[in-house]
Amino acid sequence: MLDKLRLVEEKYIEISARTEQPDFFSDPKKAAAYLKEQKELEPVVEAYRGYVRSQQDMQDALELMSGQIDPEMKELCQEEYSAAKKRGEELEQELKILLLPHNPNDDKSVIVEIRGGVGGEESALFAHSLFRMYNLYAASHGWSVQLLNYNETELGGVKEADFEIRGSGAFSRLKFESGVHRVQRVPETESGGRVHTSTATVAVLPEMEEADVDIRPEDIEMQVYRSSGAGGQHINKTSSAVRLLHKPTGIVVACQEERSQFQNREKCMMMLSSKLYQIEQERIESAYSGERRSQIGSAMRNEKIRTYNFPQSRVTDHRIGLTLYKIDNIMNGDLDEIIDALIAADQAEKLRESGE
Repeated sequence: MLDKLRLVEEKYIEISARTEQPDFFSDPKKAAAYLKEQKELEPVVEAYRGYVRSQQDMQDALELMSGQIDPEMKELCQEEYSAAKKRGEELEQELKILLLPHNPNDDKSVIVEIRGGVGGEESALFAHSLFRMYNLYAASHGWSVQLLNYNETELGGVKEADFEIRGSGAFSRLKFESGVHRVQRVPETESGGRVHTSTATVAVLPEMEEADVDIRPEDIEMQVYRSSGAGGQHINKTSSAVRLLHKPTGIVVACQEERSQFQNREKCMMMLSSKLYQIEQERIESAYSGERRSQIGSAMRNEKIRTYNFPQSRVTDHRIGLTLYKIDNIMNGDLDEIIDALIAADQAEKLRESGE
């Protein structure tokens, strides 16, 4: 590992030297690529340099203790040695995580799809609760949300909601949200006070451009229709909403939130590109390994990942066995504790696999 880290440091030094050249920005595209690489290498280099310092501090303390020193000084050296040893162990673990293979999509924005599942109107109301939760979570991270497609029920529930969350690192955080979310609560429509169980599905896709995926024009069937729901005076007057069918896969995407047919088609193509990319990634992973090591981050929409129990104020993530008794905070977008635990579990599993 240390040999690899020395090479990383040399690469970082080389890039840093280039950024200081007078003509560095003469090629803006190349300059941006170098600055991006420098930013990615920086935390690895800082941790490596800290690790080297800790090893040197340990060595210095050992040399002092081996000489003729008074007991008080020896005790101080021992404390310094122990502190440096602890720092070194922590940084070594941090470096192992930093050197794990990086998902190239982690920095991307995402497309989130929410669908009501089992439970009729209550599942649609729960889907709306999830839609609100992710909007609040995005706001807490300074990410922007753009609605793409929204189909609601008469009681304010959500049959389907497709929306874009734009922000650096959005996929690295939200990719763990794909799957079946289950709710246990007394529905607003229930007069007897009985707890019902309903579900909603969530899919999180990295945002892909049309150029990232090979889509043949002849494979696309386009339909236009009039928008419905909130949106302004153009609603129900012009056929600006767009629905695309990808004939080879049967995938259907729709967008009605933009003002023009052209803009809605652009958004549909972005959604379709993301879906086709995800299908291809799942195919590659299935070919690579017959059994998934874990559902964490695998975007398996048929897997029950989390239960929200309102009577007990309890939220349980079944993948890692985490239970929190703060459902109000979580439904208000406070998801970081769950997501941090999922990231830690995913990293621990990858470290275990890398050691095999």
